[in-house]
Amino acid sequence: MTDLHKALSEISEIRGQIARGAEFRGYGPATLTVTGILALLAAAAQAHWLKNPERDIAAYLAIWIATAAVSVIIIGVETITRARRVYSGFARQMVNSAAEQFLPAIVAGLLLTVVVLRYSPQYQSAIPALWQIVFSLGVFASCRFLPRAMFAVGVWYLAAGLVCLALDEPQALSPWSMGVPFGIGQLLVAAVLQLNYRQTDEPA
Repeated sequence: MTDLHKALSEISEIRGQIARGAEFRGYGPATLTVTGILALLAAAAQAHWLKNPERDIAAYLAIWIATAAVSVIIIGVETITRARRVYSGFARQMVNSAAEQFLPAIVAGLLLTVVVLRYSPQYQSAIPALWQIVFSLGVFASCRFLPRAMFAVGVWYLAAGLVCLALDEPQALSPWSMGVPFGIGQLLVAAVLQLNYRQTDEPA
């Protein structure tokens, strides 16, 4: 039985190594497009209902964290479903490998938000910029198993975050300082994936 467990462990390790070295094709362009549209809709909602976000940072965060949560759920469900179709027996390893690349950025963004609000509230206007910069790091970390053009998406998020960091409080918390970077950014991700899948004759 010990030899069997050892063999199964070695097989699992090999499968994990293969998953970490393969290009991930579990993301669906249509789903990424939806998340980009959601970001733009969230910006429009903020513009309509929250005129002075600097005076109600809780409402501002509620809008964008809820939008991010919905996007993560949509992407997660689609990714698992698509990975099962594309990779069959390797689906779990491929999804885990993809999550390992991006999860640290998500956790870092949440922790930064908590620390800024708790200990440095005077810098709360920097939260959108920090989110975009941290998100760019997640994209860069994922580039090794995504199409090469995804590097440009990481540059987009990094540049947007740096620009946002240079803005004063009212502008930094503007609905479009989040809506435009994430709306366009997710649409760029969808476009890169769509082009790559077409070139490899794989269903989008």
